[in-house]
Amino acid sequence: MEIVRIMNVPVEFLYETIIKSVLTDIHSHTGKELTENQLTGFKYNKTFAKNNKATIQIEEAIKNKSYQYRTTTDKNDFVVSYQLRALTEETCELSYSERMDSYGYLQKLNDAFVGMIWSRLKKRRFHEMLNQIEASYGKEVGGRE
Repeated sequence: MEIVRIMNVPVEFLYETIIKSVLTDIHSHTGKELTENQLTGFKYNKTFAKNNKATIQIEEAIKNKSYQYRTTTDKNDFVVSYQLRALTEETCELSYSERMDSYGYLQKLNDAFVGMIWSRLKKRRFHEMLNQIEASYGKEVGGRE
């Protein structure tokens, strides 16, 4: 899945929002309080629904430019990338991509089928999340005036 969207928030705000979410997730699964500078290369284990486990590795965190992580399970390898580019002081472009490599023929078939069914819903939810980020920036700016 790939999404490119112009965001009505400064690139700094979008990057900070992503990183805050990452740091919160790491803390909730490890108890560790990391800083942004400690993210690249950091690896931790996460348990999902039905006791499914995964290893998350932060591959890249470049301030106001990019964030990428890899989720590895016994069934697949999933890479998510956020590329950010400032357009003006108040807008930026987000290029989001995710790629999944599944292990085994049946798993590949299953993931392709599930992907076809869920991709529209997943895109819609992602756009809703981006709308919420823009709205939260609007409230933050409105609260300062």
